[in-house]
Amino acid sequence: MITRITEEQTEKQREYASLVRMAVNAASSERGEPYRFCVVTYGCQQNEADSERLAGMLSQMGYEKTDSEDNADMILVNTCAVREHAEKRALSVTGGYKHLKEKNPALMIGVCGCMVSQEHRLDDIKHKYPYVDFAFGTSYLWQLPEIIYKRMSKKRRLFLLDTEDDGNIAEDIPVLRECRYRAWLSIMYGCNNFCTYCVVPHVRGRERSRYKEDIIKEAKELIADGVKDITLLGQNVNSYGRGLYEDYGFSELLSDINALDGDFTLRFMTSHPKDATKKLIDTMAECEKVAPQLHLPLQSGSDRVLSRMNRHYTYESYKKLAEYAREKIPNLTLTSDIMVGFPGETEEDFEETLKALEEIRYDMVYSFIYSKRKNTPAAEYEDQVPEDVKGVRFRRMLSVQSDIGLKINEGYVGKTLRVLCDGESKNDEKMLSGRTDGGKNVCFAGNVPAGEYINVKITEARPFVLMGETV
Repeated sequence: MITRITEEQTEKQREYASLVRMAVNAASSERGEPYRFCVVTYGCQQNEADSERLAGMLSQMGYEKTDSEDNADMILVNTCAVREHAEKRALSVTGGYKHLKEKNPALMIGVCGCMVSQEHRLDDIKHKYPYVDFAFGTSYLWQLPEIIYKRMSKKRRLFLLDTEDDGNIAEDIPVLRECRYRAWLSIMYGCNNFCTYCVVPHVRGRERSRYKEDIIKEAKELIADGVKDITLLGQNVNSYGRGLYEDYGFSELLSDINALDGDFTLRFMTSHPKDATKKLIDTMAECEKVAPQLHLPLQSGSDRVLSRMNRHYTYESYKKLAEYAREKIPNLTLTSDIMVGFPGETEEDFEETLKALEEIRYDMVYSFIYSKRKNTPAAEYEDQVPEDVKGVRFRRMLSVQSDIGLKINEGYVGKTLRVLCDGESKNDEKMLSGRTDGGKNVCFAGNVPAGEYINVKITEARPFVLMGETV
C-alpha cells in the first residue's frame, strides 16, 4: 500500500522538531557550545540522498553538522543491506561507538536504513547494542523528529520495523546537501523486480512514484539554488509513473526537466535493461541537457544465469539496446554492474560474461562478488560457488575490464573536454579533480574553484581516470 504523507502529518513532525530544538538550544546554552550531529552513510546514491534529508531534519532541530563522530552529540548510521560486507561494516562501526557513549552519556546513537528494515538485523541492534538509542527502517525516515522527541521525553529506546504495507512518500522534508553544485533528486522509491539475489524490494518496499509536479518543483528550486549537476534517482527509473499515470513516464519526465531554464546537466540511475526502451534513448539524444551517460546493469553475460537471476532479458536483447544507444549518442559513456559467482555460475557462464565485456566495451563497470542475502531465493540455491573460485574469477574480470577501460580512455588523449570541477583531488593534493558531462573522472592541475566549469585538454589516459591540463 502506497501512503502519501499528508500536510497535517508533515506539520506534526515540524511541531516535534520545534520541541526538540527547544531542548537542544537549552542544552547548548547550558554547555556553552552547540550540540552537533554526524550522519555516517553506507550504500547507494539513494542512501546518500536519504542522509541529506536526515541532516536537514537534524539541522532543523537545532543541531550543527560535524564530520567527526568524536565530538558529536547525535550519531546516525544510515545502513545498506545489498551486500553482507556493507552490513558488517555498519555493525562494526556502530560497535565502536560504545566507548563514545561511555565518555558522553548524553550522546544519542541511531541506526537506520535498509539493514534495519530486516527484522533479524533490527533484533541484533536491539539486543546486542544496548547503547543504541533508536533504530528504524526506511519508511520511518520522515518521522525522525518524532522518534528523537520520544526518546528524549520518555527515556525509552525505540525500534521501528518496516512492514510489507509501508510505502511512504513524504514531501517537503528539509535537505542539507553535501555539495552546493551537485544534487540528488529522488523521483521514485522501491522495486517490483524481485531479482533472486536482491533484498531491495524487501527493505525499500514496492515501487511508488512521486507526482511529477513535486519533482519539477524540486528541480526548479535546485537550479535556482545554483545546482549545475542533477541526478534523478530510483531503483528502476524506467518504471517511473507506473500505477500513477497512464500516459506519462520517465521519458516525458526527462523532457520536462530538460525544458527548464538554466545551465545544468541532468543524469539518472538506475536503468533496468528489461524496461529501457528505444524511446528512452531517443529522448536522451534529443535533450541537450541530459548527460551522454547511461548506466545499464548487465550483471551476467550468460542467459542461463540471467534467467536464474530473474532479470527478464537476454544478453542479445541487451546488446542490441546498447548498440542502439551508441548509435544514437556517439559520445556516450556506458557503464554497468557485473556480478561474479552467482550460484550455479559455471566456467562457461563466466567466460560468456568476459566475452560480453569484450563485445560491449564499457567505459567502466561496478563489479561485485555474489553475497548471500537472507530471505532471497538465491541464498537457498544448493549450487553455491566456492569463495576461492569467486575470487579468481573476480580478479580475471577486473583485469579484462581494466584493459578495456584504458583503451577507451586513450581515445580521449588530445581532446578538450568540459569538466565540472570538484576541487582538490582525494589522491593528490596538488591536483584538482572533476567530471565531464559524460561522467568521466578527470584530474588536472590548475586554480579553479569547485563548482565551476573548465575546459581541460586530456594529456594522459589511465584505466579509471583521465589526466589533463586546463585550457
